[in-house]
Amino acid sequence: MVDKSEKFNWLVRVGYFSRAILYSVLGMIALTSAGKISEGTNGIFMAVEDFPAGQYILWLMVLGLAAYAMFRFASPIFDIENEGSDKTGWAKRIGHAGSGIGHIALAYSAYQFASTGSASGGGAQAAASGVLSFDFGGIVLGILGGAFIATAFFQFKKGLSGSFMNRISAQAPSATRWLGGAGYAARGVVYAVIGWSLINAGLLSGGSESVKTLGDAVASLAGEGAVFTVTAAGLLVFGLFSFVLARYRIIPELDADAGIPKFRS
Repeated sequence: MVDKSEKFNWLVRVGYFSRAILYSVLGMIALTSAGKISEGTNGIFMAVEDFPAGQYILWLMVLGLAAYAMFRFASPIFDIENEGSDKTGWAKRIGHAGSGIGHIALAYSAYQFASTGSASGGGAQAAASGVLSFDFGGIVLGILGGAFIATAFFQFKKGLSGSFMNRISAQAPSATRWLGGAGYAARGVVYAVIGWSLINAGLLSGGSESVKTLGDAVASLAGEGAVFTVTAAGLLVFGLFSFVLARYRIIPELDADAGIPKFRS
């Protein structure tokens, strides 16, 4: 049995707070700074670095994004969200694992900026090339891409249904429902772009196409007019929604014997 401690609870909330900073900054620079959004994910951390106390914020994001990734990895391993073991449940749990991988990569980028003031370019593509060098590496990337596509579908579904409210305290602000709905829809667009880039690189182009990270996915939409603007605004809203989650999200027990969490019963 794995017990959830208060430290775990605190770390998850720091993770949501870090995610809030990440998406808020991403949305803001997408709407206001074409130069920085063209830098992709690195542009996010460049913007944070320019903030007052930017170095301290970056180190907080390193901790928080890594903690959030661990929380996402706990879903496929322990099923702490009680998604179940049917096809739908496993699709959600694998999607959570994909989210965990993505946030570990973001935590590493934040670490590079916090410790050296810059990040090496092409990290995602180098990792993808490393996977492709193994037998069946293309299939692995394709499966990961499929996980992101599945996650995108569930992001849209959550945004439309409002099911995410079952995991949020009743004390949350009344605007939480529409903040989450708009934010999840925008996130679904970005996850779909990332997923397609993985499938394209792994199965369709033989590795000649690049793999997109969070910021790269948004930057790739820059020529899409209203789609880009609405998505960027939605990501900013998702950042605000994540600030609400940092305070009001119900953190389930890390305990296989704890039964179904109250918000799922």
